[in-house]
Amino acid sequence: MKISVRSVKEFLFIIIGALVAGFGIAAFSMPAKIAGGGVNGMATILYHTFGFEPGLSMLAMNVPLFLIGLKVFGPSYGAKSLLGMVLLSVSVTVTGKIIGYEGIMSYNESIDILLSAIFGGFFLGTGIGLVMKSGANTGGTDILGQIISKYTPSPLGTSILMVDATVIITGAFVFGIERAMYAVIALYVSSQMINYVIMVMGTKYAKTAFIFSEKMDLIKKLVLEEVGHGGTIFEGEGIYTGMQRKMLMAVVPNQLINRLTVVVHKTDPNAFMVVEEAYKVLGEGFTPIEKEAVDYLQGVKRKARKKPSSPIAKD
Repeated sequence: MKISVRSVKEFLFIIIGALVAGFGIAAFSMPAKIAGGGVNGMATILYHTFGFEPGLSMLAMNVPLFLIGLKVFGPSYGAKSLLGMVLLSVSVTVTGKIIGYEGIMSYNESIDILLSAIFGGFFLGTGIGLVMKSGANTGGTDILGQIISKYTPSPLGTSILMVDATVIITGAFVFGIERAMYAVIALYVSSQMINYVIMVMGTKYAKTAFIFSEKMDLIKKLVLEEVGHGGTIFEGEGIYTGMQRKMLMAVVPNQLINRLTVVVHKTDPNAFMVVEEAYKVLGEGFTPIEKEAVDYLQGVKRKARKKPSSPIAKD
């Protein structure tokens, strides 16, 4: 069986990403008692409350969530996601055994907890972002968020935020309100790093997909429900057959293109799909076009102020 360069690259992303994320959890978040959402947040609570081994706790919670995701979403939660999920738990356990779950800082001062929130979020977000770049995930409560989004009117981002907020609130009761506030910082940093790794580092901003199918009505419904994005349908004519056909154009963030592909394939295996890079996307769901325009005009004004005035010619 021939293994493509792309497949090797994807598995390297999963392995490196899981190791980096696991280091962030075991070396910073967990020792600082920062339950910043997700399964790792629950594992932190269970470790400091009952002494449960964090890596095993994460795996025990992730397996049923993975099986639910596999049943609800089908093949999109396949071998790569299972690998990412297992490797993350292994990474947390190995890192914890090597450096100890007390971490690498003394935690005698508040600045130690703040630094742990920042660097824990940095490593966790970077690692998860690398895993997501491969089209996989590390399991966790993101699956619950996706299920909530699928069966309720709540958008995906809002659904995941609700699940993470529940974990943070639980952490507030266990560790105190101050640690919960640090957890919010860690969650923000990790989310920003995930977005940066997926959308900026080494790739374009988003993807534009052009989809041709005889089952367009069903595809557009599933794109809205399962992918959480809209699109535009155009009428066209095939130059070979002369038949009228519909084309759906959808712009989605990089991390959703694999889910879109699965949705289209499940609906119509004979569909035709073209995917292009979208370097900059302005408008609803992406960068606000007003912000881009204002930033540009402000940049023009700054350049104008810095530009030296032309010398006046003298007689």
